[in-house]
Amino acid sequence: MDLNSASTIVLQVLTQATSQDTAVLKPAEEQLKQWETQPGFYSVLLNIFTNHTLDVNVRWLAVLYFKNGIDRYWRRVAPHALSEEEKTTLRAGLIANFNEPVNQIATQISVLIAKVARVDCPRQWPELIPTLLESVKVQDDLRQHRALLTFYHVTKTLASKRLAADRKLFYDLASGIYSFACSLWNHHTDTFLQQACRGDEAAATNSLERTLLSLKVLRKLTVHGFVEPHRSAEVMGFLHAVFERLKQFLECNSSPETLEAHKIKTAFFTYPTLMEICRRLVTHYFLLTEEELTMWEEDPEGFTVEETGGDSWKYSLRPCTEVLFIDIFHEYNQTLTPVLLEMVHSLQGTTNMEDTSAILIKDAVYNAVGLAAYELFDSVDFDQWFKNQLLAELQVSHNRYKPIRRRVIWLIGQWISVKFKSDLRPMLYEAIRNLLQDQDLVVRIETATTLKLTVDDFEFRTDQFLPYLESMFTLLFQLLQEVTECDTKMHVLHVLSCVNERVNVQIRPYVGCLVQYLPLLWKQSEEHNMLRCAILTTLIHLVQGLGADSKNLYPFLLPVIQLSTDVSQPPHVYLLEDGLELWLVTLENSPCLTPELLRIFQNMSALLELSSENLKNCFKIINAYIFLSSTEFLQMYAVDLCRSFCELLKDITTEGQVQALKVVENVLKVNPVLGPQMFQPLLPSVFKGIIDGERYPMLMSTYLGVMGRVLLQNTSFFSLLLNQMACELGQELDQILGNMIEMWVDRMDNITQPERRKLSALALLSLLPSLNGVIQDKFCGIIHVTLEGLYDVMTEDPETGTYKDCMLMPHFEEPKVTEDEEPPTEQDKRKKILALKDPVHTVSLQQFVYEKLKAQQELLGEQGFHALMETVDTEVVAQLQEFLQGF
Repeated sequence: MDLNSASTIVLQVLTQATSQDTAVLKPAEEQLKQWETQPGFYSVLLNIFTNHTLDVNVRWLAVLYFKNGIDRYWRRVAPHALSEEEKTTLRAGLIANFNEPVNQIATQISVLIAKVARVDCPRQWPELIPTLLESVKVQDDLRQHRALLTFYHVTKTLASKRLAADRKLFYDLASGIYSFACSLWNHHTDTFLQQACRGDEAAATNSLERTLLSLKVLRKLTVHGFVEPHRSAEVMGFLHAVFERLKQFLECNSSPETLEAHKIKTAFFTYPTLMEICRRLVTHYFLLTEEELTMWEEDPEGFTVEETGGDSWKYSLRPCTEVLFIDIFHEYNQTLTPVLLEMVHSLQGTTNMEDTSAILIKDAVYNAVGLAAYELFDSVDFDQWFKNQLLAELQVSHNRYKPIRRRVIWLIGQWISVKFKSDLRPMLYEAIRNLLQDQDLVVRIETATTLKLTVDDFEFRTDQFLPYLESMFTLLFQLLQEVTECDTKMHVLHVLSCVNERVNVQIRPYVGCLVQYLPLLWKQSEEHNMLRCAILTTLIHLVQGLGADSKNLYPFLLPVIQLSTDVSQPPHVYLLEDGLELWLVTLENSPCLTPELLRIFQNMSALLELSSENLKNCFKIINAYIFLSSTEFLQMYAVDLCRSFCELLKDITTEGQVQALKVVENVLKVNPVLGPQMFQPLLPSVFKGIIDGERYPMLMSTYLGVMGRVLLQNTSFFSLLLNQMACELGQELDQILGNMIEMWVDRMDNITQPERRKLSALALLSLLPSLNGVIQDKFCGIIHVTLEGLYDVMTEDPETGTYKDCMLMPHFEEPKVTEDEEPPTEQDKRKKILALKDPVHTVSLQQFVYEKLKAQQELLGEQGFHALMETVDTEVVAQLQEFLQGF
């Protein structure tokens, strides 16, 4: 298509295509559809939508046609693919000027640049990122914004790629541009704050938009661009800066009312006033009252519950004064930090046991230091304080000193995630172990809380904790038995669960006592559903820690699951969510399917009818049964399950349909012979969804995954299904088959998972060899899908220059697990073994292509096969031959 002569014609047809008159509109759309595959058409579209003098509606339509063309024809292996020469010209034109004045068109251009980047960046488009980085620095507001908008969409798209090689490229990109992105965000944030404080609303709005775009870029880079973001100094520096900028956003309001209020506030909160407020709050209102001390002695568990938010505590004065202290200290921390530190220094050393007033003052001051931990980060050397002062105070065992022991261990819990050296953890564990044997129950409960905060912290190291595990677990269990209040038992169970979760399988030798006690506690808690929820959570972590050995818990475990997930039982309102989670982890860790475990599935039918937020876990449970023992499970429940799914698919969201059909896909994968027969009533709607061209990409991808399994692994059933569809739709069998293949080829880009893309190639190739005219007519499309599959799965050995299928799994090996990794569950092992029977992981796509083409050649003869291959683009044939070298 000659650009000069064609531009006028294309512009005229695009103008007609914006008409409201169908008589004008329809022919124009038909003409544009014919031009879609013409060389030079997209260069003409680029010239049109970048010409700002033309009608906006025409330019908008040109952008949309260009974007659709990228989806269909940009990939090298696509039918009627754009030439490399035209693509080079288009890439250069797309980033020549970031000056689109219309917001909606600018967004569409940014999105289509990102679509091209997904395929071509960085290998075929190395100049894209450097050009964007330069363009976001320009002084022109419009160009800067449009470049930043494009930078965001490109980053977002590249971050979404999931193949290992693509992730590695994105890691490299992130490390290379992260500091620049941070400086860009800093610049726009500073500009926004300055403009906002000046009251320049229009300029501030523009700068805020740039700030948000650069922040979105950083979000993608932070979340997807680093294997361990928290270990990157740049990332942690950025996150710290985010919170600093937030303290500034809140302060920058320049209305007259706010300015007047600020003057009044400044006049009132002078240094002497602030100092007096701080001292008064801490030394008068933070003090434990006589009533509280009496409650501590007479009802220690009740005291603990009240201290952590009980009803009377909520309405007492002290929590209100604590909130007031936190707010004032946050606002005036530079003024108040020296005041609080002076109070701390005046209390160094062990306090006189006989001086109750001094003990309560120290308790109050330490409370203040804990509440202000984040504000005091740079002012307190907590590690030194812990070693030189606090540790010694924890070792004072006198009964009158128990408020200080309790307060110090609480204080450490407040600082553990703020500032506490990892090397000091063993000293802390030693102190915790000792305090879990303290004579005072309140101290022991508070110590358990700090233990939970310690093991929950991201710097927790299992190797440091293991020497203390047995004694800690034993002492926690003793505490669980000793306490009587429902709330306290829940709290201690939660601590036990956290310890169990962090050490995982290392817990196995020490859980016997807890396992024996839980049935009794479950029975005693019949009227306390929240305590039963805590027991369920504990059981979840126990099962995960015990792995296959959790089978020994079944006499207790399975009735608990049965009750918790039975919607006819009133407790399910409280227990269902945790009960489903327990059911799932029990299946994942089960070494085999027992009759009792199989029987529980009777609860599932009613659960599926609920169509609630728990549906996702229900699907996971069904999958777990399929992986555990598909034949036995399906023989008993397939009919009911298929009926439930048929009803469910009528009135759930598209996302829900995707999840349900993934279950069907797993059935077909694990049991390709019985699976299609058992779920036969569902398959016509899947087939119809394919030939009707389902618009939602995820659902279409799942449809193709289901049909790919049937076509590849049960050819005879696929033939029966094809005949059934021909009868139902009143069409010729060949016409139905042709429509399916055509739509499959057209929607291949909807499939993003490499496994499903390979499955599609294998499935369509399985139609060969064939003399069927429709299959030969669609041969070109089948080869295109095949070539895309080869690009997805074949990796080149740099030494030999040969290709190999990266999805092949030659044999099963027990995975080697490092100390920091969780060991594989029984289900993980089952899935690995099942993968060894899956054609996607056992059949070389390269070998399969060769064998199918050779068989087709033998069927047609040399001349006939040559004529068939001539229907395929020569460049595609050349690329295919490159993959098949050596055969």
